[in-house]
Amino acid sequence: MTGFWTVCKRELKGYFATPVAYVFLIIFLFFAGYLPFKERFFEARQADLRLFFQWLPILFVFMIPSTTMRLWSEERKSGSIELLFSLPITTSQAVLGKFVAAWFFIGIALLLTFPMPITVFYLGHPDLGPILTGYLGGFLMAGGYLAIGCFFSALTKNQVISFILAVVACAVIFSIGLPTTLDYLSGFLPKAILGAIENLSFQTHFESMQKGIVAFKDISYFILMIVGWVWACCIILEERKAA
Repeated sequence: MTGFWTVCKRELKGYFATPVAYVFLIIFLFFAGYLPFKERFFEARQADLRLFFQWLPILFVFMIPSTTMRLWSEERKSGSIELLFSLPITTSQAVLGKFVAAWFFIGIALLLTFPMPITVFYLGHPDLGPILTGYLGGFLMAGGYLAIGCFFSALTKNQVISFILAVVACAVIFSIGLPTTLDYLSGFLPKAILGAIENLSFQTHFESMQKGIVAFKDISYFILMIVGWVWACCIILEERKAA
């Protein structure tokens, strides 16, 4: 556990040691506030965060890969990964340390959107349940996106390639649950396969949490996604380490 915390604290300090973290937070908070209001937030005359949560998965598709692209690509390109693995820590401790630090950073970004719920409470009397479960779902979904980004960052030394691959993978996993995608696939896929594809989507499980429903299947889905992609990242790095 000592190795895990060492890597985690080192990585978290690294975010705020450069302007990158602040630029990310400013851009994220700008779009997190702008996109819901762009969609006629006030004209809807409904005090809730439905529009905010509607845009959150799309915003994550582009923003989260921008934070993960450097996690391992930069370490491999600069050669500092050899120094990291020369320390008395395991590969899994290093991967988890970096992942948890990135997840904590995204958690800070989500907490900084607090003016959104304050605004809806000022304007009306929203149901607190869907707001809390929506934020919980957003945090878990962010973990899923981060795990995918970590995997592709470990896959290549090039940060741009890592970013592009992560964006494409996240976009696919998100979009396969959209009604338009499902309608298109229903033309040539049986219902059983269509249902399985729908259950693989971030959107499907996040939508139910936006409505205030915390189901075991949704929580377990995000946990399995995180564990699966983080484990795949560990395998990739172990192979690089042995090579």
